[in-house]
Amino acid sequence: MVEKEPPHEKSVKRSSAAAGGWGALAASARHIWKGGDVPRSIMSLLRVNQPDGFDCPGCAWPEPDRTSTFEFCENGVKAVAWESTGKRVTRELFARHTVSELRERSDHWLESQGRLTEPMAYNRETDRYEPIEWATLFRRIGDPLRELDSPDRAIFYTSGRTSNEAAFLLQLLARRLGTNNLPDCSNMCHESSGRALTESIGIGKGTVQLDDFARADAIFVIGQNPGTNHPRMLTELREASRRGARIVAINPLRERGLEKFAHPQDVGEMLTGRATPISTLYLQPLVGGDLALLKGIMKLVLEAESDRPGEVLDGDFIRDHTSGLESLAADLESTDWEAIEHACGVSRDDMRRAADIYIESKRTIACWAMGLTQQKHAVATIQTIVNLMLLRGNIGRPGAGICPVRGHSNVQGDRTVGIVERPAPEFLDGLRDAFGFDPPREHGLDTVAAIEAMHEGRAGVFFAMGGNFAVATPDTPYTEEALRRCDVTAHVSTKLNRSHLVCGRQAFILPCPGRTEVDVQASGPQRVTVEDSMGVVHATRGSSPPASRHLLSEPRIVAELAVAIFGSDDTIPWLGLVADYDRIRDRIEEVIPAFAGYNQLIDLPGGFPLRNSAREREWSTQSGRAEFRVHAIPDLDLPDGQLRLMTVRSHDQFNTTIYGLDDRYRGIRGRRRVVFLNRDDIASLGLREGDEVDLIACWPGDDAERRAPRFLAVAYDVPRGCAAAYFPETNVLVAVDRYADVSRTPMSKLIPVRVERSADSAP
Repeated sequence: MVEKEPPHEKSVKRSSAAAGGWGALAASARHIWKGGDVPRSIMSLLRVNQPDGFDCPGCAWPEPDRTSTFEFCENGVKAVAWESTGKRVTRELFARHTVSELRERSDHWLESQGRLTEPMAYNRETDRYEPIEWATLFRRIGDPLRELDSPDRAIFYTSGRTSNEAAFLLQLLARRLGTNNLPDCSNMCHESSGRALTESIGIGKGTVQLDDFARADAIFVIGQNPGTNHPRMLTELREASRRGARIVAINPLRERGLEKFAHPQDVGEMLTGRATPISTLYLQPLVGGDLALLKGIMKLVLEAESDRPGEVLDGDFIRDHTSGLESLAADLESTDWEAIEHACGVSRDDMRRAADIYIESKRTIACWAMGLTQQKHAVATIQTIVNLMLLRGNIGRPGAGICPVRGHSNVQGDRTVGIVERPAPEFLDGLRDAFGFDPPREHGLDTVAAIEAMHEGRAGVFFAMGGNFAVATPDTPYTEEALRRCDVTAHVSTKLNRSHLVCGRQAFILPCPGRTEVDVQASGPQRVTVEDSMGVVHATRGSSPPASRHLLSEPRIVAELAVAIFGSDDTIPWLGLVADYDRIRDRIEEVIPAFAGYNQLIDLPGGFPLRNSAREREWSTQSGRAEFRVHAIPDLDLPDGQLRLMTVRSHDQFNTTIYGLDDRYRGIRGRRRVVFLNRDDIASLGLREGDEVDLIACWPGDDAERRAPRFLAVAYDVPRGCAAAYFPETNVLVAVDRYADVSRTPMSKLIPVRVERSADSAP
């Protein structure tokens, strides 16, 4: 759907203010007010990320050891106010609007209606959702699941908001049914990180803890925009900058949060208008040029070692812990500078500045996010980061390491407790021993394969634990048609979203409490657990009353569905487990040895870190060593007239949730259909800033027309030949079969496009 937007200005002025500061405070206040229940939102904010409170439902950035009444950022305020809203979606809304009518509304409007209040079932004859009793709903989903001719016709999708307890039960249900079809949002974001790191260092997670940022001499932030996506990270970058650590930002777009930051809790900065500079060096490679840039930096590091033998590389570490340096060195020597500079768009001199910072640093951290993971060569790029870090022994010692920054609050924890389509044999053995059945061993479907299976009729039941699948995934028309071809679609949600309006033959909405709300089961109030981006597991406990008395918790929903499928006399005591979540954690501990003492460890202040083998310099790779992996520079040259488009979030957005229509740091007000272009590209295309344009995907060999219409052309500081626009509006441009090598993550950060003036836009 194309949302009607206000008349546009002919140019957009990017904000010169620092990230954070008064702008963050004002925006936070506006979102609290818009939520409609100011006291509830404020009381919730006082408990967010507190030892006896709840984990922020936003990003997965860890909580610091320091104590403060205000351990949240602007994004956290938005997430909490969004969940704590006083607005409610009741049966009256569905009585007033057909599903077809609701589909004409924007995603922002849909979620702005407030919290879901009771279970609903879709009536195809009236084209409306209607109330349904929970018992009837579970029977209507459970019967088709029990009667499938193959369990692999069922798909169980998980959002990263899901707790460890709910995720463990969901994977247990799926495998008890007989399938490993457990795609999740990680397939679309950090799957590339997990696959790359597992091959290179033997574990698919980062190796740093939060206190390493206080020790690092240099921090490389690559393909990541913390000011919008992980604002609490700016506090660590600010402190690092203030004590003299050097920060290298590598990003095609100039992002305000990587330039300067004013901490809203720093009275001095707020009163004086001063801000802390963040980046020592800011490099803007071509979209997709990161691998070439990293190879250039490594080439310079090896040249410096040649000039000063034994002074640059960590020879002892390389000898004792790695393999493959000779092949890497030969590859770098044979790669000429002209090819590197052409591929990345960054000069050799600027690469030398980055290399000097790296060489002079005794302890370096490298961070990245979806700017790298959603390219065709994403796995190769991330392994090239690992190569760079291995050269100077920057993995497995204090103040150094690799840090993939996860976007959702528990996507990493869900993976740890079994939400994965390719489960490890050891995990399946643990399930077998703990629960007395033999889990399926064949790999299941990832997100892309699940979409294709539904579209082709090979899967017929789609059950989503959170998320907004139709909007989060690529190839929007194809994905929506895939969902419509299902016999059953069911979504566990807190708010109305577009996925609810893409209905299978039977469609259901299962409303659940949010993380801010109290969860009471038979044994009393419960707590659940989550794992942050750095592998620390901690408890979270809501305190606000649920938005409706008709809500069921996510673990309870899974247990009730399991009873509907397997019967109340099943060998797994589903309802007994959810009567007291300690029992679920006891069973997780039985299956996964790393959780030994689970219920006791979450009583510790801040929770407990899971063991990380690479952090301890133990390498669970094929060679038993950390592996240098050689990758060629990809050929990304496009025909004349085509641009490299990357999709990004706006500042008023978290994943698919649109909190508002502004993007403060980029100067956008009241609209989302904008495309950021280099000013010279605008002129060469015969356009003017402020023109309305269409974006047309140009995938080689793809005959389908993929057009995203009516985007405002905005001049921005981005390399020539590159462009950026918001998702999900641009998801239509990403073909379902265009994904990263190895990880199969959709290529949302490297889309070849043409830009054309919209048909009825005046020249």
